[in-house]
Amino acid sequence: MAHHRGWPAGEGAAPPHRSQESSRTDAAADHRRPLSGCCLCALPLACGQVTAPGESEHFVDELHLSYGLAGALATALALISYKMRQVPLSEPMLALGLGIVIGPQLLGLVDISDQTRDLLLLEGSRLIVALSVMAAALRFPATELGRVVRPVLLLVAIAMPLAAVISGAASLVMGLPLALAALIGACLCPTDPVLASAVVSGTPAEKDLPARLRHTLSIESGINDGLALPLVGLALVAVLPAETLGAAAGRLTYEVLVGVVIGILAGALTGWGVRVATRDRDLEPAPDLILPLLLAMGVLGLAKVAQTDGILAVFVAGLAYNRLISGEEREPQQGVDEAVNRYLAMPLFLVLGIVLPWSDWAELGPAAGLFVVLVLALRRLPLVLALARPMRLQRQQAVFLGWFGPMGVSSLFYLAHSLDQGVGDPRLFAVGSLIIAVSVVAYGLTASPGRKLYARSAGESGS
Repeated sequence: MAHHRGWPAGEGAAPPHRSQESSRTDAAADHRRPLSGCCLCALPLACGQVTAPGESEHFVDELHLSYGLAGALATALALISYKMRQVPLSEPMLALGLGIVIGPQLLGLVDISDQTRDLLLLEGSRLIVALSVMAAALRFPATELGRVVRPVLLLVAIAMPLAAVISGAASLVMGLPLALAALIGACLCPTDPVLASAVVSGTPAEKDLPARLRHTLSIESGINDGLALPLVGLALVAVLPAETLGAAAGRLTYEVLVGVVIGILAGALTGWGVRVATRDRDLEPAPDLILPLLLAMGVLGLAKVAQTDGILAVFVAGLAYNRLISGEEREPQQGVDEAVNRYLAMPLFLVLGIVLPWSDWAELGPAAGLFVVLVLALRRLPLVLALARPMRLQRQQAVFLGWFGPMGVSSLFYLAHSLDQGVGDPRLFAVGSLIIAVSVVAYGLTASPGRKLYARSAGESGS
């Protein structure tokens, strides 16, 4: 991908590689074109690219190589899936590393343009997050959700907005405009359900972590991915002042409320349909296993057509569906969802590794390192420790929950969404991709050791 030098002097300055707002608007419009057939093969057309036949063939060859390598890596890791839970590595971290190796910085086997990058990250992350929040909604029986209402409400209502403020304030050390810093903070505030699932799902997690702690992190990571949209939307008003604050607030309220209604109706209707089909023996085992995945994709598409919060709609649909089905239905479906969630995200992290903007990171200077440290240290851990008593958490539980609030696919989705809305400052992707890449590595390295350390400390304290 192209690399760029020189940052804008202020909020009003044009970004160096997207100097014409009209071209960015055209690109955003192209991104919203419906895709037909294989979305990977349709990318040059969808992005509005005009390429010679040889260039198009080369592009498709690179894509074939990319998902061929991603599939090979996923297959190899699936064969040692239990051992992967025991080592300080994660599937997303290895996929990210593979992308770096085959990308333009090292082997140069795959190069992705900015427009193609934006579309891949936007639609890929949207689908992955939707499937992941569906898995989070089905991870535990609906009857147990009442035990975590209090901590989840505190995390969503207090910790998440403050995390956005802290992350945005931390980005100011790099000299960013205040509006752009606010947008970066909003994009980084949700807890990622994809990376969090590595901590709370699987046999080792069930053995080492108390159920309430796993439930809290699962439900929080599902619901705050959708509820981060209003924060991102309000920050976008500051960066792109084409809409008044009042109009934006009204639109975002509509997106959230109607998204919730769509989710409730779709989940309830599907759950009722499963009951009827099971009673009449019309539902075969194979379709039954993937029914939540089909529900997630259907709700995501309907919510998008209705211009509402699709991620929140999918999570609410999962909760409503979970409430109506039996444990015999939920457990095998949830297992399939977890497997899809664990391995389907790998191609997205591979793409992220390919498109990491190394030269843009260098332009950020030494302050970028300070920003990373501040976000990892202050974005979540102090907030959860402060809320430990009202959340009724013991100290070691608060430390665990405070550290394991990773930034990943959900933050990547909101970065790509902001680019799609017309934000042209290259520092948005540079700063966001930097902290997301560090987060993937940091939480990948600490997930297994952190879980074992918690189990050991909890055993010593008798809790």
